[in-house]
Amino acid sequence: MAPKSFDMIVIGAGPGGYVAAIRGAQLGLDVAIVEREHMGGICLNWGCIPTKAMLRSAEVFHLMHRAGEFGLKADGLDYDLDAVVKRSRDVAKQLNSGVGHLLKKNKVTAIMGEATVPAKGRVSVRTDKGTEDLEAPNIVLATGARARELPGLEADGDLVWTYKHALKPPRMPKKLLVIGSGAIGIEFASFYNTLGAETTVVEVMDRILPVEDAEISAMAKKSFQKQKMTIMEKAMVKELERGKGKVTAHIETAGKVEKHEFDAVISAVGIVGNTEGLGLEELGVKVEKSHVVTDPHCRTGVEGVYAIGDLAGAPWLAHKASHEGVMVAERIAGGDPHPVSPDSIAGCTYCHPQVASVGMTEAQAKEHGLKIRVGRFPFIGNGKALAMGEAEGMVKTIFDEGTGELLGAHMIGAEVTELIQGYVVGRQLETTEEDLMHAVFPHPTLSEMMHESVLDAYGRVIHI
Repeated sequence: MAPKSFDMIVIGAGPGGYVAAIRGAQLGLDVAIVEREHMGGICLNWGCIPTKAMLRSAEVFHLMHRAGEFGLKADGLDYDLDAVVKRSRDVAKQLNSGVGHLLKKNKVTAIMGEATVPAKGRVSVRTDKGTEDLEAPNIVLATGARARELPGLEADGDLVWTYKHALKPPRMPKKLLVIGSGAIGIEFASFYNTLGAETTVVEVMDRILPVEDAEISAMAKKSFQKQKMTIMEKAMVKELERGKGKVTAHIETAGKVEKHEFDAVISAVGIVGNTEGLGLEELGVKVEKSHVVTDPHCRTGVEGVYAIGDLAGAPWLAHKASHEGVMVAERIAGGDPHPVSPDSIAGCTYCHPQVASVGMTEAQAKEHGLKIRVGRFPFIGNGKALAMGEAEGMVKTIFDEGTGELLGAHMIGAEVTELIQGYVVGRQLETTEEDLMHAVFPHPTLSEMMHESVLDAYGRVIHI
């Protein structure tokens, strides 16, 4: 039987793949998408969305404990972990079915099954009904990534968890160890700590949230410690001794190994790309450190084969994958879109307090030999923050002294994951400090801190 022909075949229906497929269809291409597990991928089913739903429950629980501060009374505060998890799964399920609907609406052929690329322009899909052969001059690899497992620290779902287990926990941990303090590790640490688990975070680098600006990391650490979290930096888990209902972690700091006992461990030590079983090596697609090597336009070096999202390397963010998906679809349809610039992509961490950033850190700007101006504004100087009862946090902006270019912005505090987009748009429009100073920010809002931080960089701050 002759293979079914398409203009474009997408492998993987996460936030990169399904967006690429929809954009391709909008541009008049005949598109097929293959997904082996869940429409919406990890982000929607086991990542961004369900974690935010759970973190929202933790945030509300935290606020309930602060009722007295707001002149309110709340007694007998408690939570039902199963109900928290159920709400999170229901939110994911609603969006999962939404992706299927969007694909159908845009006339994308969706196939559930496992894909391989036996030759250039060919895709073979193993479905529960047998094998289906497809062909297209353009193939987009969007197979994503999975949790990295370190030898001896492998997850078992009972005592040692990956993010998947942490989203559907077998029980509420009393003493929790989180290995890794990137966004995933810190978000889970924040969630379980807020619900009452005695939480320890171990980070191998010299500070937590190591990709963030050092000043923001330091503020986050202080805040987490205030919430009774134990933070261990420049530390490494050498061994996990698993017993009945408990894990003894051998943690090395400053050359000394100490044993600590926990009843649950979450491993969040990075991710590896899903490159196996696709036939990439035979095809001539280059893979380095589990990620597909691409040029700035997401081309792999094999004609007609593209790779987007987590599979194509850092930053491992859903919005980067979606944007790359749109770019690739437009390129396939004959357009000439701009490549996605990694330093224009904001990172958001939904711990308590939230952390968000875009562009260069202060250290990176100095490493580039740039002369800079740095502005800061604290939440405690903002009327809306005080009215919200959220006086903890800071907005920091970094400018090129010579040109006034906004090089980077870094924030910690309430709702900063929403605020950061103002600076993202500013950078996209190649804004200068003057443009930002002349923009009128509404009052009373948290966004006024963004304005004041810019003013502070130039010695013009009003409210501190």
